[in-house]
Amino acid sequence: MAVTERQTVHWAEDGRDRSARWRSESGARPPRKVAVADDRTRADDAYKLACEGTALLWRGDYVGARQLLTALTRRVDRPARGRDRQGDDPAAAFHRHRARQAQRARILGMLLVPLEPADGRWTVPLRRAPDVDGACRSAHGTPDGDGPALVSLRELLGLIGAHEWHRKGVPVAALGGDRVHPCYGVFSPVRGEYVDLVAEAPLPPGAQAAAWDVGTGSGVLAAVLARRGVRHVTATDTDPRALVCARDNLRRLVPDGGAVVEVVDADLFPARPADAAPGLVVCNPPWLPAKPTSAVERAVYDPGSGMLRAFLEGLPGHLDPDGGEGWLILSDLAELLGLRSRDELLGWIAAAGLRVAGRLDTRPVHRRATTPDPDDPLHTARAAEITSLWRLAHA
Repeated sequence: MAVTERQTVHWAEDGRDRSARWRSESGARPPRKVAVADDRTRADDAYKLACEGTALLWRGDYVGARQLLTALTRRVDRPARGRDRQGDDPAAAFHRHRARQAQRARILGMLLVPLEPADGRWTVPLRRAPDVDGACRSAHGTPDGDGPALVSLRELLGLIGAHEWHRKGVPVAALGGDRVHPCYGVFSPVRGEYVDLVAEAPLPPGAQAAAWDVGTGSGVLAAVLARRGVRHVTATDTDPRALVCARDNLRRLVPDGGAVVEVVDADLFPARPADAAPGLVVCNPPWLPAKPTSAVERAVYDPGSGMLRAFLEGLPGHLDPDGGEGWLILSDLAELLGLRSRDELLGWIAAAGLRVAGRLDTRPVHRRATTPDPDDPLHTARAAEITSLWRLAHA
């Protein structure tokens, strides 16, 4: 959801009019007002300006910028009267929570740092600034021909963190501890329970010959299928970063001489000959029916359950009618939050001409689900969440 058109930020500094390109991979709009800040700027003053919609362009020490961001975070996260409490209407609590998170992101995104190309590398021209070239290349590409830019410090730190995830990788138990290296903007398989379900579910007979992984993302599920002995795996996605990421991971995770794995640019289902229906089609769609606000959120939020419904509606026409199965990996968190009902899901399955041949369930083990948090209005739902692999077949 990056802003693709060239956008410019204008401000006055040292009695001169200045301008720089605006960079935001999250799709944030450029600020209309900019004030210059440095190590002398008080956190309370900075917070007031940010809340009023004035961005602060940092000209001091980089470490000082990090400290100011921490101070702003403390202020925006202060407990407020009237916050949601456990027992509130789950759907209303969810929407209020998302609205607060959006406001939080807007305020914290008002602290800006300069980003400049120098000798073919991305640099932050502040004292004690880290090497950001690798992280910025992952999001912005090479800086050839680019002039000075401004970027939110919070977003830059996100790029740096994502670059570290990509560099180190995420160990996946279902792959024997081998690591998946998620790229920036591609969902990371840190919640391994859905991967374990795909590794443990019994393969239908026709799956040994061919299987599809619809919406592959990092390619982790395609790798699991290939490791399970599926001879030909087709993985699809439409996100250019996901396609690059999946190809890179699958080259490393699927040994030469093993399964044939293809990564193709396709909206849900790939094209195929009429007589080549796969024995298994796997899909792990976004789990929550809400609007994403950044690139990585597209793996979590699915407006109107659009991808989920399109997968169900299209599955019968692509699935081997002789014992083929579609595996839908889905959390019931949307149901617990009152965003979608179980009856709706079952109705969509039946309307598509499918039946439920079986279901495997597991509970998440991540900290937000297992550790009580009185300040999290969604904790009750998170603690009760179940992730399921729905085995779907022709009715």
